[in-house]
Amino acid sequence: MATIDIAIVGTGGIAAVHAEGLSRLGDRARLVAAVDVDADRLAAFTQRWSIPRGYRNLTELLDSEQPDLVVLCTPPGLHQAQALECLERGRTVLCEKPPALSLAELDLIAAAEAAAVTSHGPAARFATVFQHRFGSAARRLRGLVGDERFGPPMTAVCDTLWYRPDAYFEVPWRGRWEVEGGGPTMGHGIHQMDLLLSILGDWREVVGVAARRARPTSTEDISCAIVTFADGTPATITNSLLSPRETSYLRFDFAHATVEVEHLYGYSDDNWRITAAPGHAEVVEAAWAEGPHGVGSGHGAQYAAVIDALAAGAPPPVGLVEARRTLELVAAIYASAFTGRPVARGEIGPDSPFYHRMDGYHRMDGSGAPWSAGVRIGGER
Repeated sequence: MATIDIAIVGTGGIAAVHAEGLSRLGDRARLVAAVDVDADRLAAFTQRWSIPRGYRNLTELLDSEQPDLVVLCTPPGLHQAQALECLERGRTVLCEKPPALSLAELDLIAAAEAAAVTSHGPAARFATVFQHRFGSAARRLRGLVGDERFGPPMTAVCDTLWYRPDAYFEVPWRGRWEVEGGGPTMGHGIHQMDLLLSILGDWREVVGVAARRARPTSTEDISCAIVTFADGTPATITNSLLSPRETSYLRFDFAHATVEVEHLYGYSDDNWRITAAPGHAEVVEAAWAEGPHGVGSGHGAQYAAVIDALAAGAPPPVGLVEARRTLELVAAIYASAFTGRPVARGEIGPDSPFYHRMDGYHRMDGSGAPWSAGVRIGGER
């Protein structure tokens, strides 16, 4: 099997997580280059992970290398421009979450991908890092949706209850709409929400609230939402950076079984629990015993799937259609929270301030967060 050559752009903390995940794939993948504007950080990263070449910017990399995959581990405000540059050069991109600051930006990336496929062939694609989809228990549960042994879904819970002190936001790009795209709804809970959507499918409508209660940010530090799925299943969502006992918790109630997972930043099979409804224990337990086991939800699990796809000449998961469904839910939560009304899927289009701001900034606060100085709901100043 051919080895996949990979370059990483950005060598901060999350890049080390990527390098660690790749290191477990042996000869299937190799890091051939890294990029960072900080020379000392770049040198330390390339030395730590035995990466032969380092570059100070993306253009230098693309002028000198032809990696099979470029991984974007940069702050969210850089994702769109860097993705466009890679796709224009015919390079496939794997981008850390969130994939873009707005639906407008993501749609520009989609147009660039379509152009790249026309110009360079099917190898030039864009995918997003949503590693929680790839643990074996999540894959097993996806296969059981619609199985009569579990019955139809009834309701779900999706909580990302984390804690970030004021000092966390001293990093210049954190807590700012224009460079991070949002608060915990956009940058933290998006992983759990993506897993929720990967299990239950398309959503139909959302009602949301968001607030800035404690942290020194322009974004929210907590949000809550009720989302209704296409089949009528309701789910509750909470995204918080104010919760001293941190947890990431999802619960799926089917007619005959409850499936729960509680973890923090990644799960194993041991983090999952199943409870059968009375009279259904035998068939539910038998169903849950089937399917894949033994793979956690780390970056390595998604990389294994990405490498499989690239080696087969197929688009890597998670592609733009799936990433857009998740990003659209984020945008709809903000739109509902800031306008005080339900928002339907498909409602946020180019004429909506929550697709992109009217002043040209591509970001999620739309008509303006209610707590923004001098801004009232509706965008009046």
